[in-house]
Amino acid sequence: MLSYIWFKENINYVFLFLFLALVACDEKKHTVTRVTSETTTIDQNTPEAQDLTTHIAPFKNRLDQEMDSVLAYAPHTLSKKDTPYNTAIGNMMADAVFELANPIFTKRVGYPFHAVLLNYGGIRAPLNKGNITTRTAYTIMPFENEIVVVELSGKHIKDMFHYLEKGTAHPISGMTIELDKEGNLKEARIQGRTIEDGETYLIATTDYLQNGGDHMNFFAKPISKLDLDYKMRNVLIDYFKQKDTIAPVADQRFFRSN
Repeated sequence: MLSYIWFKENINYVFLFLFLALVACDEKKHTVTRVTSETTTIDQNTPEAQDLTTHIAPFKNRLDQEMDSVLAYAPHTLSKKDTPYNTAIGNMMADAVFELANPIFTKRVGYPFHAVLLNYGGIRAPLNKGNITTRTAYTIMPFENEIVVVELSGKHIKDMFHYLEKGTAHPISGMTIELDKEGNLKEARIQGRTIEDGETYLIATTDYLQNGGDHMNFFAKPISKLDLDYKMRNVLIDYFKQKDTIAPVADQRFFRSN
């Protein structure tokens, strides 16, 4: 009697179960027996899709206008290979970060950072003589690297200077480095002061380097870090917009004694 009552009360579920079981039993299995493909070569001889070209033309023209708008002028071509230890183009980039990113950092925390370290390999093209455009900034810095400020202990700052002792012209600002005649580190200062183990120092760099790029491992575990949400490329664009003529020079911020 109990089974009959249960069956009557749950008859809908019973029929649903039987229906699904029948469908499952009747399900056909499919297997892949053959795969075909076709290769289409796209090169300079491939004809344009005229409809697509016409559709994007206004956007391309507008983009070209933005990219080729003149921001400043360079009286000389500047290359990262021009001079050893520090270069005019490297100094320009580091000084641009110091000048434009420091107000943003100061507004957020109430005090400025001390110095800037970028990387030689991050300069991807020379700054050519003539008009400087937005496209120039994209050519020099094609990456999406952003500026971050890290707080480092005196020990890690000393590690940083021993890394720079190798002599590569990494862009720096707010610090000075002197090597002796043999190429060994003789003196290093930040804002004109020698490094103290018990002090901490605020260094602006890129997120790429902070994550260990170019083996700059001293950046990897900072005491603190602040992302500025400011791309290195945009720093250059803003810097160019503020200047009429771009004519940086190599100086004595990093040099080797005679």
